[in-house]
Amino acid sequence: MNRTLTLILLVLAIALIGYNVTLVDYNNPFEGNSVIALIGILAALCAIVILLIFLTSRKIQKKVDKD
Repeated sequence: MNRTLTLILLVLAIALIGYNVTLVDYNNPFEGNSVIALIGILAALCAIVILLIFLTSRKIQKKVDKD
């Protein structure tokens, strides 16, 4: 997976977080569709963390291969 695709996936995950934040009912955050929105936010955050770990591991791998 190249860097461009990874950055596109990061932007999509951030956009999903933004969309799901608008769906949360802050008066009752754990009822109805708000729960689904919170799960979507959590899933997008997990995807961001995994993608950042992937980018970091690629940088480390390039440095190891260079030496």
